[in-house]
Amino acid sequence: MRFADEMRASNRELTLAGVIVVAPGEAGELITHEQKTALDALHLRKIDLADRVLIVNPGGYVGESTTREIAYARAIGKPVSFTDPA
Repeated sequence: MRFADEMRASNRELTLAGVIVVAPGEAGELITHEQKTALDALHLRKIDLADRVLIVNPGGYVGESTTREIAYARAIGKPVSFTDPA
């Protein structure tokens, strides 16, 4: 997972501020296509649970999976913010 350290830091900061964080799971780099598909679906379910979505995107980078998740969040009316300008 790209930016795992940055996501952990954001998770910690928000948690200590009293925010309930529903974050992507960390499965490591070596997962099967089926596992990736399942994780992608799980991330969408987590977005369903969230009040808002924070995209951790150092340097403004947003990958393909995250782009789909942003589109999904916006389609269901979830506010989306970024740690860095996209």
